Amino acid sequence: QVQLVESGGGLVQAGGSLRLSCAASGRTFSSYAMGWFRQAPGKEREFVAAISWSGGSTDYADAVKGRFTISRDNAKNTVYLQMNSLKPEDTAVYYCNQDRSIVTMRRTQFGSWGQGTQVTVSS
Repeated sequence: QVQLVESGGGLVQAGGSLRLSCAASGRTFSSYAMGWFRQAPGKEREFVAAISWSGGSTDYADAVKGRFTISRDNAKNTVYLQMNSLKPEDTAVYYCNQDRSIVTMRRTQFGSWGQGTQVTVSS
């Protein structure tokens, strides 16, 4: 069973930046693709970004493409999400998770999640 701990959220003005971190334990981190997801109040959780086990491939939701960058450090068992040019519509609780492949990340039904980290963007 994987344990996921997200951090780095906060309150930021529109146009600002934040860097989220997700520390994973319980599985061989470097064997799994990692993904970021978010859930805004009253909405379903949605895919944000994913990165392959090696870091060589990435995938982004259209809403964040060009503004967010996902990266990973396999030595630290950590995945990051650099968020720039933040908009009020980016306000949500952000979660990470892991999957066997970046290809399936968008549609996998995950059985468990971490506590998430709140990102609030003021206008």
